[in-house]
Amino acid sequence: MSRFMSARFDSLEEYVPGEQPRDMQYVKLNTNESPFPPSQEVINAVNSEEVARLNLYPDPTAKGLKERLAKRYGFGVENIFVSNGSDDILNFAFMAFCDEKCGVTYPKISYGFYEVYAALYSLDSKEVALKEDFSIDISDYFNAKRTVVIANPNAPTGLLLSVEDVKKILDTNRDNVVLIDEAYIDFGGESCVELVHEYDNLLVVRTFSKSRCLAGARLGFAIASKELISDLEKIKFSTNPYNINRLSLLAGEAAIDSDSYYFDRAKDIIEAREYTVTELKKRGFTMTDSYANFIFAKHESIGGEEIYLELKSRGVLVRHFSKAEIADYNRITIGTKEQMQVLVSTIDDILAKKGCAK
Repeated sequence: MSRFMSARFDSLEEYVPGEQPRDMQYVKLNTNESPFPPSQEVINAVNSEEVARLNLYPDPTAKGLKERLAKRYGFGVENIFVSNGSDDILNFAFMAFCDEKCGVTYPKISYGFYEVYAALYSLDSKEVALKEDFSIDISDYFNAKRTVVIANPNAPTGLLLSVEDVKKILDTNRDNVVLIDEAYIDFGGESCVELVHEYDNLLVVRTFSKSRCLAGARLGFAIASKELISDLEKIKFSTNPYNINRLSLLAGEAAIDSDSYYFDRAKDIIEAREYTVTELKKRGFTMTDSYANFIFAKHESIGGEEIYLELKSRGVLVRHFSKAEIADYNRITIGTKEQMQVLVSTIDDILAKKGCAK
């Protein structure tokens, strides 16, 4: 830190993104991106004619994209917010719905940005431990008297709360916002977005980065009551109204128009996930019951960090976390079937050299 940095950030620990090494060609299973390209409609939309218009500001209201999202999910345009990735929406939500009078609560083992935003804004934060099996005890969030933030499915565990469980949390927190982060919901979970019709305190956050294959476009959206959306718009237009570039807006519109392509790609990932789970279980791994585009796995004989390092040395990247509660595990993004076969064969080589082959 320089001598000019505000002292209020002295203890801030920033979010650490997944590795992006360039020293060799990797099978990249560490950042939960889609292994598939965008649809042809998206590629066609982001064409040279539009590139030539980059001298012009994008539409700050994102009207076209909002209209498509509203039609796709059965809401009014006033119920839709779009921004520069779901991280941007989370950031705005922490600003809008948390302060010195209203703290925030979230699972202790979950998406790392929740902890970072809580620290960034000096919030009274309550991190709630998961149960021994890594599941969320919903009663921990009853009558929280603070903003509730839950990733569903959770990351890095992949475990899912039912819509009924989310309703129970909402019912006991009528006077506080409940943010449900559904980044991974398209890989086997049931969205709680329909509950927005019933609960004015529910904010559902989604992303184009996972099932819609647009991580590089940085595009996210939220669905909520018009009042909550208005709050987010106020924050956006007070910070960076042009926060989505022209090409990302066009890509998002085309992605909504080609939903069937993304449904099929999600099915491919689910099939590859089930294949990987089956094969790793044969090799002495245990894992949580994931509903996401990743699995959370540990081996009965080899530590998580050791497996991570052995895989990396052989050109396969997975994500390892150092927190003591999950240090035995690795989060493995689901790629194509061929990529997962490379993972399995590489693990076979590691197990054979360690004398742990089944």
